[in-house]
Amino acid sequence: MSLMIAGTMAFDAIETPFGKTDKIIGGSATYAAWSASHFTQPIKQISIIGGDFPQGELDALSARGVQFEGVEVLKDEKSFFWSGKYHMDMNTRDTLITDLNVLEKFDPKVPESYQDCEFLMLGNLMPSLQRQIIEQLKNRPKLIIMDTMNFWMDIAMDELMKTIKMVDLIMVNDGEARQLSGEYSLVKAAQKIMEMGPKYVIIKKGEHGALLFHEKQVFFAPALPLEDVFDPTGAGDTFAGGFIGHLAQTKDISFENMKTAIIVGSAMASFVVEKFGTERLTEITNEDVMNRLNQFVDLVNFDIDIVA
Repeated sequence: MSLMIAGTMAFDAIETPFGKTDKIIGGSATYAAWSASHFTQPIKQISIIGGDFPQGELDALSARGVQFEGVEVLKDEKSFFWSGKYHMDMNTRDTLITDLNVLEKFDPKVPESYQDCEFLMLGNLMPSLQRQIIEQLKNRPKLIIMDTMNFWMDIAMDELMKTIKMVDLIMVNDGEARQLSGEYSLVKAAQKIMEMGPKYVIIKKGEHGALLFHEKQVFFAPALPLEDVFDPTGAGDTFAGGFIGHLAQTKDISFENMKTAIIVGSAMASFVVEKFGTERLTEITNEDVMNRLNQFVDLVNFDIDIVA
């Protein structure tokens, strides 16, 4: 049994107040796979790349248990490319270039060898493509998670609503939750989104942590305060990979275990922002991960004496 991750494998060029990169490896599925591979293997990847995507990157991911039978390669074409510039607050950014390239031709196919997946992570993609992947599965996974963004709410809301009905958990940031639900209160927003189909809603709040909702239950996890944040690109995808990686490792999709998975996802996201692109995720060890998780425990663990 295994984890399937669908999304983009791409190139980014990033500028932040603290540095600038030329073309580096990016993409929602790339970040999620690196993150999840620290907890579970194999990972069955679904994506599309051009002939310019480095073989060395594929080999490195393969060494982490990532399988590529579901990744289409168009050898004579270019991979998806995105360039952006972050403002000083690191929460807002301007898109400078978006070259869809091979992504315009993406027609995802689920190979027969992927049909045993227990967990499915649908990274940020066109909602119709996310739904296309679900519809190809012969057996429903134990848990289907989708990520989405305001862009699809602006241009493909009908398609998005159809896909939302088919998933168990949806991840959005606070602005997207408000846009999707029409509610300012995040508690009301989550309730409204759960009425659309998902049993669980995760609302990401960037440097302010994340909220998990299920029925009337709510759990909040803070983000780890960091001295240096160089690049927030991929933090949400890395969070998602850590979250579903922990669930796939433990095979426990209870609300209680999802609380732990939120902390795991937050810990992984705290690594990726420390360097540009996926670089930090490629160099951390299991010991690094455990030390970071212990930092989160220390952050939120406290004893108080209540005086009546």
